[in-house]
Amino acid sequence: MRKTANKTAQQLDQLLARIALDHLFIETLETRNRDRLDFHDVSVWAVQSALMAAYQAGLTAGQSAAAKATDRPIQQQAA
Repeated sequence: MRKTANKTAQQLDQLLARIALDHLFIETLETRNRDRLDFHDVSVWAVQSALMAAYQAGLTAGQSAAAKATDRPIQQQAA
């Protein structure tokens, strides 16, 4: 179970990094201890776009989890 949690956390980190890069043009979410590298000027429309992408990703993940939860009892009954 811990391995699954680590994989899920890693997938989330990758997703957030992709959203930051695609919508906010931030190369990494790692702290680099330099103000010029850790603080960014971003437009409100870029923030809105990033938030929408994160919302959509969460919605998709929730729907996927709900579908898996719904499928499990049917699969167990067939076995």
